[in-house]
Amino acid sequence: MKKFNMKELLTKYTTFATFVALVFLLAILTRGQALSWASLKTLIIAESVRAFASLGVGMIIITKGIDLSIGYVVCCCASVAASFAQIPTYESALYFGHSFPLFVPIIAGILAGGLFGAFNGILVAYGKLPPFIATLGTMSIARGIQLIYTKAAVVGSLENKFKAIAQNSIGPSFLSFPFLGIYVVIITIVIWVLLKHTKQGTNFYAIGGNAQAARVSGINVERDLFCVYLYAGLLYGAAGVLLAGRLGLANALTANGMELDAIAAVTVGGVSQNGGVGTVSGMIIGVFTMGLINYGMSFLSIDSYYQLWVKGTIIITAVYFDMKKYAKRV
Repeated sequence: MKKFNMKELLTKYTTFATFVALVFLLAILTRGQALSWASLKTLIIAESVRAFASLGVGMIIITKGIDLSIGYVVCCCASVAASFAQIPTYESALYFGHSFPLFVPIIAGILAGGLFGAFNGILVAYGKLPPFIATLGTMSIARGIQLIYTKAAVVGSLENKFKAIAQNSIGPSFLSFPFLGIYVVIITIVIWVLLKHTKQGTNFYAIGGNAQAARVSGINVERDLFCVYLYAGLLYGAAGVLLAGRLGLANALTANGMELDAIAAVTVGGVSQNGGVGTVSGMIIGVFTMGLINYGMSFLSIDSYYQLWVKGTIIITAVYFDMKKYAKRV
């Protein structure tokens, strides 16, 4: 019979243990007030959009890539979606006098994200550009397109039916569950099935572990790299649509810094920067761990500037320990 090893157990479930420890710490510091259902609902709403972006970049990091374009791509997609959801009589509407069915802004935003993802995929998979450089360029392009498309103006006065997809909840008022949380559950299951129960998901891990060995074993590395960036782009597009709906507008500052939040979340969630390692559950726990830290600091009235310092420190620390674990395996 195998001897119980607490150290080994904590090492294996570090992400979950960290999340649980933070929950208990926050409960103690706020005397349970921060863990009321109303507070937890606020946390779910705040982190749901980031969850979409994190799942996208998490898959990319599994293939040993990176994506710096997330924030501005989500911003551009939010602006595109919002432009088709404006009240037609609003004088500053981009499409004044035109009313579009609800599916138009949703599809437009997701497709915009898909185009950016496909562009990144072409640059990385077929152009052989380093992911850092390729997505850095795309970040600037997305920023420029957003400013040109909106003329640097706020895209506001959105129709209620569009805002409802991200602002409404289901269930009785005292125990209602936000639609955003339901979307996260659905997309989490979809990505989990993709990574764990499809051949392509297995290929992503193989490419991240050793791209050359994956190619020798018959995997079409270029095709699968293109696909992972495409899938991530579609997730960014969905994030943009939901963010526009939640805020009721989109502007040049929408999703500002989301790439930092997403990369920090999946890194804390155990997705290795060395590629080939990571789980969907870890990504989601990482998202809500970072959200809990931000929310806890805000609840305790700690200056928001410190949150940036904390995020940076967490990323450095998480990557440091990840590198140490990787070095031990090698």
